[in-house]
Amino acid sequence: MKKIGLIALIEAAFFAAMALVLDLLPSLQLSPSISISFAMVPIFIIAFRWGFKVSFISGFLWGLLQIVTGDAAGSILHPLQGFLEYFVAFAFIGFAGLFYQPIHSAIKEQKKLLLSVWIIVAVFVGSLARYFWHFLAGFIFWGHYAPEGVNAVLFSLVANGTTMLGAFALCSVVLVFLVGTAPRLIRRSDSAYPAANKKAS
Repeated sequence: MKKIGLIALIEAAFFAAMALVLDLLPSLQLSPSISISFAMVPIFIIAFRWGFKVSFISGFLWGLLQIVTGDAAGSILHPLQGFLEYFVAFAFIGFAGLFYQPIHSAIKEQKKLLLSVWIIVAVFVGSLARYFWHFLAGFIFWGHYAPEGVNAVLFSLVANGTTMLGAFALCSVVLVFLVGTAPRLIRRSDSAYPAANKKAS
């Protein structure tokens, strides 16, 4: 198994910090429990650059930074809930990195439509993997916030499902545009594509 190098870890930390900054920007607030942002974009970029392991670490670091900087203040009701929603959930965005190979193959073969499809699939998987844990924590720890007469599981499913679909759609649009117009964004110096580089430059 290939070891994770220093450059990969530095990039993981850098993109985690970038995600934290984006998360501080105003988001689309649909309700007190539903807000949509594109803060996951940097973690998806690192997933497309390095694959699963590095993006898993980057997502984990993003969750850690949220706690260290106080951005999670008021959102932690219980140690287990905090662990699930800030360490596990954010790390699971890294599952988008499982699509590293097909994304890079599409870039190499210059198949833009296929590239867009793989990006959308990867973003959906990463978003779903993250929000599954928010959904779980939602009905276990936040269920008492559900409106009277509304089942806690349904409340969490609607709140987190709407947030997930909104974030997925927004991140997909941004990433399809970014990677489609500047594929070098997800290329590393040790994984150049000579033929594609000539045509893309």
